[in-house]
Amino acid sequence: MAEDTRTQGTADFDWEALNLDGYTLIERSEMSDQYEKTLTLINEKEVIKGTVAIITKKEVIVNIGYKSEGVIASNEFRYNPDLKVGDLVDIYVECQEDKTGQLVVSHRTARMHSAWLRVNDVLRTGEIITGFVKCRTKGGLIVDVFGIEAFLPGSQIDVKPIRDYDVYVGKNMEFKVVKINEEFRNVVVSHKALIEAEIEEQKKQIISGLEKGQVLEGIVKNITSYGVFIDLGGVDGLIHITDLSWGRVTHPEELLELDQKINVVILDFDDEKKRIALGLKQLQPHPWDALDTALNVGDKVAGKVVVMADYGAFVEIAAGVEGLIHVSEMSWSQHLRSAQDFLKIGDAVDAVILTLDREERKMSLGIKQLMPDPWEAIESKYAVETKHTAKVRNFTNFGVFVELEEGVDGLIHISDLSWQKKIKHPSEFCKVNDEMNVIVLEIDRENRRISLGHKQLEENPWDVFESTFEEGSVHQGTIIEMKDKSGIVSLPYGVEGICPAKHMRKEDGNNAVLEEILDFKVIEFNKESKKIVVSHTRLFEEGEDRPTTASSSATSAATATGTAKTTKASNKKAAGTSSTDQAVKANNKNSEKSTLGDLDALSALKEKMEKEE
Repeated sequence: MAEDTRTQGTADFDWEALNLDGYTLIERSEMSDQYEKTLTLINEKEVIKGTVAIITKKEVIVNIGYKSEGVIASNEFRYNPDLKVGDLVDIYVECQEDKTGQLVVSHRTARMHSAWLRVNDVLRTGEIITGFVKCRTKGGLIVDVFGIEAFLPGSQIDVKPIRDYDVYVGKNMEFKVVKINEEFRNVVVSHKALIEAEIEEQKKQIISGLEKGQVLEGIVKNITSYGVFIDLGGVDGLIHITDLSWGRVTHPEELLELDQKINVVILDFDDEKKRIALGLKQLQPHPWDALDTALNVGDKVAGKVVVMADYGAFVEIAAGVEGLIHVSEMSWSQHLRSAQDFLKIGDAVDAVILTLDREERKMSLGIKQLMPDPWEAIESKYAVETKHTAKVRNFTNFGVFVELEEGVDGLIHISDLSWQKKIKHPSEFCKVNDEMNVIVLEIDRENRRISLGHKQLEENPWDVFESTFEEGSVHQGTIIEMKDKSGIVSLPYGVEGICPAKHMRKEDGNNAVLEEILDFKVIEFNKESKKIVVSHTRLFEEGEDRPTTASSSATSAATATGTAKTTKASNKKAAGTSSTDQAVKANNKNSEKSTLGDLDALSALKEKMEKEE
């Protein structure tokens, strides 16, 4: 209880009334006001100015006019090695008093805060600033600007391509702020932007002084597959690949290299688009102008194949001088072929000048002219009626084209393929690349044409048939086919005849049927159309006897042996059924017994025919 009384007494004690320092309350209040006026009013989270009071290895003491000084780590001033006592610096007030009653400030934060404000102002005004290149990074450089790390893209370092970024590290450079991302706190700067405006002005001055045909010195700035860019001292020009050399150029790297100094001539320029077309080959005389004046049509030249096409090959006979060898001038052959069948790029060739136009700078060449022309001695080598072996090359509706040798083709007309077989298309008779025996019928040297025959290698059997199957003669035959109610009759020696429907009636009133063997009378023979018309009905209607094939002329039958191959082909056709085949063979066998067996003079021909069969 006594303790409570003492405590209550202390609480109620008027300390202000106790005048220990000799000042009255009024005097003390006045002195406090004066002291407060000497202190700077500061607010938290704002940037203020401070004066460097003390610098140690670890700390920098800054006087900001407050009741306590600000203490900042020395590494926050590392960017400024020239810092000294008395310098004004920016201070960011983070807290007026911490738990220990100390003022908490930061110079780094103040710089960042001020830097962002400054960077935004610079972006708005376009002011040129200075920054320090800290290091290299992917695609560019890192630059310190007002304490902020900004990105300098490689494409913004200079107007020309930069191949080594490291040469800029550790240097101060001037920049323009070109982009700010507030969300990600990113800043992009450009050094190129500073010099572009100046370069544009330089370009205008340079282009205004350009003239076509003017020769300038430049430096190879960039090489592409289509041309070379040349730096003319602030403005670029392009040498197209076709203007690098009079000769063929596969890639510009064959002639030029980066940073090489060369002289170029102005071919054309565009004031608005700032484009300049340059030439290099124009500084050299055109190769055609230096071409030997003694060179004429018919002269032999040597060169190298530089370009290939289906229609021909371009041959360079001198640097920048080319001639075309058309595919038709590569071989005497008239068959359609590609130039790649004869030549390839890089081949060294000899050729003959066929045409030469110095004004148009055009030349045509030929290589077949260096080979013997097979048509020069065509009459002696392929005389009329001489026999040869040829290769089938292709067909037309009217015949077969065959090759006697390289460059010499001939035509076998469809009518000259066979004496007896009716051919609708030559492909029925032979195939491409087949070898055929031929005989020369006619030569047209002027038009390079040869008419050939195949059937002429054999005797015309229809010359024999004309007498053997004369009108009125009677022969035994077999009906091997029915066509449009008419019968196709196999006659002796492999000959086929036509028996109209009205002539197939037999004496008993019935019509003859397939595979039936009967006697037939020849009622029409046409040698030109190779047609024989026969009748069975005429035999009994006219009351005539029915002679067998023995009634035919022995002489005519003998000469029919020239049709051995025709007989074989016809018998083969008639082999539709085994019984028909046997009937035809029996009929031919009987005919032979009644003719050839009676004539000793024809026994050799018979033997030859049997061997061929």
